[in-house]
Amino acid sequence: MAEQKPVLVVVDPTASFHPSIERAVWYARHAPAPIELFISDYAPQLAGAGASDAREAAIERHRSRLEQLATPLRSEGLAVETDVRFDYPLHDSVVRKASDVGAGLVVKDTHYHSILKRSIFSNTDWSLIRNCAATLWLVKPRPPGLRPCFVAAVDPLHERDKPATLDNAILTAAHSLRDVLGGEVHVFHAFDVTTAIAVASDSVTMPIALPIDELAAAMRAEHTQAVERLCKRHGVTPDRVHVVQGGTRQSLLNLTDQLRADAVVMGAVSRSGLKGLFLGNTAEDVLDRLHCDLVIVKPEGFKAVLSG
Repeated sequence: MAEQKPVLVVVDPTASFHPSIERAVWYARHAPAPIELFISDYAPQLAGAGASDAREAAIERHRSRLEQLATPLRSEGLAVETDVRFDYPLHDSVVRKASDVGAGLVVKDTHYHSILKRSIFSNTDWSLIRNCAATLWLVKPRPPGLRPCFVAAVDPLHERDKPATLDNAILTAAHSLRDVLGGEVHVFHAFDVTTAIAVASDSVTMPIALPIDELAAAMRAEHTQAVERLCKRHGVTPDRVHVVQGGTRQSLLNLTDQLRADAVVMGAVSRSGLKGLFLGNTAEDVLDRLHCDLVIVKPEGFKAVLSG
């Protein structure tokens, strides 16, 4: 198998346990792919010219820590590089580093985020979902199963403003993970009848009685056909296709728990302005609530974005 693009691992210098490294090593053992362990740190008091010695000492401590983490991995034959940068903000530093090394995959631990952090975009994960061009693997502290299960969340009717090519990229990414790591791929799509009713009601000036059962049946047929066409192109068998009536978030959580999924593979697009600020996207909506990892795929031609 040809060597793949580097896997960039964002290492938390304050943590003693690193699920992101474990997940990257799991992937690199099978790919094979080189790994780069990366710490980006910043402290305002160390930014001035007069603090250069203290800044270099802090960088050297981080570099020593990364070398300790890298040594046992190299001893088993993995290609591991390390790098430390004094940079701010973290999400921009990660985006710059991923671009510099040509990373095909960025792997980072994730944890619970408060509603406030989700609302004001202050959290690194939200910014990377929006701005990182490489595939982003956000890791939960749960080891993968012996036969990993990857759930590809698709939207073939593009009701959530996703480019038409993004579903193909999602399924390609899910199958690539399956090909490297083994296991199976399931496909998920949800449609919400209540949203359709609300839209239809808002479009008329007089109250109308909508045939809910007929509408639900028609929507199910339309959505199922669209998903089946997509899955047929990617060789997904019907027993692994899940078209669910209901809200995307809860339906996806229910399915991943039922399947004991190891990762959800999902697309995300960059948004700007107040709509993006307050509404976010499905990836952001489910990140905290999923018990499994989340792999974020960007549409073809997506360009990395820096906040500065």
